[in-house]
Amino acid sequence: MPRSERNGSGVPGRVAGMTATGTRPEAPRAGQTEAASFDEFYAAHYGGLTVQLYAYFGDRQEAQDLAQEAFCRALARWRTVSRYDDPLAWVRRVAWNLALSRWRRARTALAFLSRQRRSEAEVPGPSPERVAVLAALAGLPPPQRRAVVLRYLADLTVPEIAEREGVPEGTVKSWLHRARATLAAQLDPADADGGAR
Repeated sequence: MPRSERNGSGVPGRVAGMTATGTRPEAPRAGQTEAASFDEFYAAHYGGLTVQLYAYFGDRQEAQDLAQEAFCRALARWRTVSRYDDPLAWVRRVAWNLALSRWRRARTALAFLSRQRRSEAEVPGPSPERVAVLAALAGLPPPQRRAVVLRYLADLTVPEIAEREGVPEGTVKSWLHRARATLAAQLDPADADGGAR
């Protein structure tokens, strides 16, 4: 008979490493811990990625679909992706690539539809403020728009943006300065000093 030990409450009778029922506790399986870590990763980053995609592309449903698809692809490769230095960067890159692919397909479809001359009923749109912000963002050159979204919505630092975009930090600072000046002029014409905030 194995030697008994006292448990934390001072009750004798439990064998070291055994549960109250006399069985050894089951260690968590690798798949269970991987699923738990992915669930935590998803919960922590899904909302932020969706906001970034929405701000860049202007379509909330599309942004949610793209973020979910990117996270689904990460889940399928989670053993590999979880070992990366920055798994979120991988998921973000996948989401941006998916978005660009969908944008290209949509552009082709819109070109086809415009040749068809079909008219559809109008649906009330978003508020004027939202339209103004999205239009101002859409009016920025793509590098400046990406820099603004990554800096102010993804909370990436200038060095992180520079590394992601493959450009010097000074270039990113220039993009951000020009973007702020353009947005300030479009959103508040009375304060077009470049947003020296």
